[in-house]
Amino acid sequence: MPKATKKKKEKAADFSKAKLKLGKGKQLPTNQVDTSFKARSIALPTQSIAVENDASAPTTKRRLTFADLLAHLKHHNSGVKKDALSGLRELFDAHPELVESSLTQLVSACVRLIGDEDANVRRALLSFFIWLFPRIPIKNLAPHSSMLLLFTTSAQTHIFPEIQIDAVRFLDVYLDIIPDVVVSGWRGERSGHGKRVLDGYLSILCTGTKFGEGADTGPPVATSTASVMLSTASKLVVLKSLSKFLHAALNSTSNGNENYASTSSGPTWCFSSAFADPAAYSAFDSQFRPTTRLPSDAKPPLRLWQPEVDPEDDTEHFVVDLKSVEFENADLSYTLKDLSDAISSLAHNDSLQASSQLSDLHGNYEARLARTLHPVLLSNILDSSPSVFNPGSTPLPTDLGIVSAATNIYHSLYKALLTRADSNSNVILDNLQQVLDRMSPHFPFRPNPLARREIQVEQAFQELNVVFCELTSLLILSQTTQQATSRKHSVKAIQTQISQVKDFVTQLLRGVPSSSQLVGRPIAAQEYTALLPTLWMLLNSDSTDDSVDEDHDVLGAVLDHALRVSSAAAAKRPTINFLVRLVLLDTTPRYGGTFKVGQNAGSLQKFEQWLVHLPKVVWELGDTNVPCVEVVLRFLLRLFQRRSPLARADVATQLCARLVPYFTIVHPVRGALPGPFAKLDDPILRRLALDAAVSISACAPADTRGPLDASVRQAVEGSDQAAYWTEVTGSVLRSR
Repeated sequence: MPKATKKKKEKAADFSKAKLKLGKGKQLPTNQVDTSFKARSIALPTQSIAVENDASAPTTKRRLTFADLLAHLKHHNSGVKKDALSGLRELFDAHPELVESSLTQLVSACVRLIGDEDANVRRALLSFFIWLFPRIPIKNLAPHSSMLLLFTTSAQTHIFPEIQIDAVRFLDVYLDIIPDVVVSGWRGERSGHGKRVLDGYLSILCTGTKFGEGADTGPPVATSTASVMLSTASKLVVLKSLSKFLHAALNSTSNGNENYASTSSGPTWCFSSAFADPAAYSAFDSQFRPTTRLPSDAKPPLRLWQPEVDPEDDTEHFVVDLKSVEFENADLSYTLKDLSDAISSLAHNDSLQASSQLSDLHGNYEARLARTLHPVLLSNILDSSPSVFNPGSTPLPTDLGIVSAATNIYHSLYKALLTRADSNSNVILDNLQQVLDRMSPHFPFRPNPLARREIQVEQAFQELNVVFCELTSLLILSQTTQQATSRKHSVKAIQTQISQVKDFVTQLLRGVPSSSQLVGRPIAAQEYTALLPTLWMLLNSDSTDDSVDEDHDVLGAVLDHALRVSSAAAAKRPTINFLVRLVLLDTTPRYGGTFKVGQNAGSLQKFEQWLVHLPKVVWELGDTNVPCVEVVLRFLLRLFQRRSPLARADVATQLCARLVPYFTIVHPVRGALPGPFAKLDDPILRRLALDAAVSISACAPADTRGPLDASVRQAVEGSDQAAYWTEVTGSVLRSR
């Protein structure tokens, strides 16, 4: 029965009609065949048989040409873009001639990856730029700087903080290669990307340069709405880059030669506080600027030698043609000094009036920037101080880097502000005093003596010490300039800081280690140059104190160090540049400082020891350091022409004897040989050496001049200087 019932149902199913249900579609027949199909396309653009590739085009190991690599830089896959950057480096390394010809296409394709969302791509691009840019001439890279800075500043304001930090890393690369282009227009007074770059830094640090009520005196208003808290490593990246940016911006000049640098930014700018006006300091400082490397049209004119010069008669800068001046209605009651001062003021009047408004604008902007950054920098120093200045622990590299970068920013800004007397304000001085008060309890800064020695850590602490000393000297010198005795800070705190700086400087110059566990080392040239404002501040203050401890005598330490430094050492030239100005200060018109040479017998004796060792210096230098030789010869000439207290007959006698081998060397076997004087190629420098020799000889007794006169005559025999030497020596005899 069951089988019969089943067969009946199967026969009935063939003729039964399916009932339709609500919401259900019509069912397809069971015997219907599905004819739909799907196909996948395979794109092979690099292997197309329709395009013929140039077989002579340079390729990588993967047979990719430059055009292929540029196409890969636009790929959506981050790995392909990273491999393309590696391929470009491989291609340019094997074919460096391709860089200049394809630079425009390369920069246009690479700049779009600065803000790429993949960190590996940005890191690969940064490494590629670090490798590529030093191989490109600056004149070829400069036209593409606008595009580079445009995309980089855009990345500085990206929504993702990690892209902002990487944009700062790209700016570091640009600052190493094209710093002038990056900082151009940073104050906003002319076209350039510098203002946009600086605003990007401030935006990352959540600050700005706009102020609320009261204009410049009002509280700062935040110009960034960012609320992202930066990590310690990110803060270090931003602060170090900002320090590099401000250093380049505040020290940029139209000419990279130090001979053209302005006097306010030169290494001996600290002496300007002791003069009545900037023009007087500029006239004094110009006497020691080397001219051997200047263009021929920029060299000063030759002047006839004079046995003696009146300090009140500034003939070195009296270059007006008096024949063209009408004196019919002139008031003849004026002295020569009055006329010189009037001419000097007229010469500087036009330039001062033209630049006064621009200088005020620059000073105001830098002051606002210093006020804005002060809370951020001080808070970072205070946050990192427990780790850095704890004597029982090793500082973390990031915390030490943050403190170093913040103090360098303070140094760059406050040096630019306080070296201009018209831009100082009590707010700036109060902020600087606040920073020094927070750091002075830990001064001098030194690493943990029980920890493992690391050269980089020791150098960082030494740089911190030097910057602290210079900031202290800036504060003291600016107070002296303004006579700001009514400030709120106690005199006792300032005197404590001066005493700390004095002890550190004397130990550093004498080579004494700051700790018994450390080893003393000679001071580097860069450190000595940075200490020049501190040395002048201490010497100018010690000059009024008669009770100076010998162990803490700054002048004695300076002179001992100058005698100890080798002539071939890099620190020799800054020591000479500082001391030659120091000796001639009190013989200079309009000098208002308290320091004078020979205030006590001990210092006068050390000055004489340093003075008589100068012929040895010029003999050892020869023609290896011509600017330094020129400074020494200029100094000896001015010293004896102005009849300085050091220009005594016994000193002149010693100098005459020591200058003999400079002109002619008498060998026991080979006889007379030309000295280092014969190596001087510049005729102006050769005549300067003769002027210095005859000036020294004029102050020496007559019976001691013979050896030097014979040595010089033998050195100039047969040259153009022979007649000149005969003429000037005859002038000496006639004057006597």
